[in-house]
Amino acid sequence: MSNLEEQKVLLVDDEPNMLDILSDVLSDEGYAVDVASNGTDAISKVSSGDFHVAILDLKLPDMSGLDILREIKAQTPQTVTIMITAYSSVDTAIQAMKIGAYDYITKPFKIEQLKNTVASALELGASFFRTPRGKGRGKRDFGMIGSTGEMQEIFEMIDYVAPTNASVLIYGETGTGKELLAKAIHGSSHRAEKPFVKVNCAAIPEGLLESELFGHERGAFTSAVTTRIGRFEAADSGTIFLDEIAEMSPAMQAKLLRVTQEKEFERVGSSETRLVDLRIISATNKNLIELVASGDFREDLYYRLSVVPVFIPPLRERKKDIPLLSEEFLRHYSEALGKKVESISKEAMETLIAYDWPGNVRELENCIERAVIFAKGPVIEADNLFMGLPAINAPNRYESDIASSYEPKSMKEMERAHIIRVLRATNSNRTQAAEILEISRRTLQNKIKEYGIAE
Repeated sequence: MSNLEEQKVLLVDDEPNMLDILSDVLSDEGYAVDVASNGTDAISKVSSGDFHVAILDLKLPDMSGLDILREIKAQTPQTVTIMITAYSSVDTAIQAMKIGAYDYITKPFKIEQLKNTVASALELGASFFRTPRGKGRGKRDFGMIGSTGEMQEIFEMIDYVAPTNASVLIYGETGTGKELLAKAIHGSSHRAEKPFVKVNCAAIPEGLLESELFGHERGAFTSAVTTRIGRFEAADSGTIFLDEIAEMSPAMQAKLLRVTQEKEFERVGSSETRLVDLRIISATNKNLIELVASGDFREDLYYRLSVVPVFIPPLRERKKDIPLLSEEFLRHYSEALGKKVESISKEAMETLIAYDWPGNVRELENCIERAVIFAKGPVIEADNLFMGLPAINAPNRYESDIASSYEPKSMKEMERAHIIRVLRATNSNRTQAAEILEISRRTLQNKIKEYGIAE
């Protein structure tokens, strides 16, 4: 490997002027810069060099930047990759992040933005070069289970990222295991014995969120009868996990930006500045790139939180993991419920694999728990899987336009469909549905109204 003092950057772009400008800018920053004007040349250089960072143009004359990204991940996965394109496409950005891109910048961009992104990427890349590559974590990691290539890459990412203090932004649909991943990163870090504090930003009313995060002094507001420390203070020296970060208001985003930049804040009602030493891990089931573009999420905060972006694929995209997950849940709930249920029949397993799991791993876990409850012998049969719920292929009694065979095209449609399923499963008990969805009852009511869900 190359010496860390000589941080090597590969620039790939078919525009000579762009190559010259970026090469000069990064060389002035002290980086060792190499360039390629097409995909073939880039792949050749990757195979023979030890690059800490590769900056790839998406559209090249002989191949897509995504193809080069895949090759880099295969040959030198420790190389951190940044995508640059004039063709603003949210779909392509998400696709690049799924493959393993570190970040995504759209032309035209500011030179300072590029410098900051490269500096953050090199900080991450330095930890990759310092960390010896292990032999993998097997099928289970801090409660996470997976044998697919996507999950193994996530396990490897934990090895690389955990020793650093880099902020991590986790993308994934509801129920994919974002909190488990956050705990895995914390548990593998030097902060493992320190606090891990979770905050569900959507479950706390806007008027209370500032006090919840930063604490308050006695008398700061009517109900503040005692001084209270906030979640950031409680997480000092450890990790704070900000779930559903996209639900935070613009005012709170501005306050959070200061903490991410300066690691300091004031309690509500106090002028005393308090310092904290902690790591921030955040998560969302929404597309933050799209929210930044629409002005609903601060761009500067996004770049602070997204030093290491990670995408957890939905269960329907890693069906090979369903048997592993099912067997683990079977073992757990057989012990917890005191039942001698030892296996899942072939027909039942085929049913599990064929289903699309809009609620992801959490829905599968609930399904196996129910199946253990209703199993009449040592083997779970297919008719045990969904007892107490409408059949998978039954018509939707709430929404005639959402058939069980319908596959939503967007995150909002996925969320709407899942909320409908949970409401159906709980017989429209909103309190119970909100608990299953891990959101507040008020948030659920707002989503029902927003999505026009008729009961």
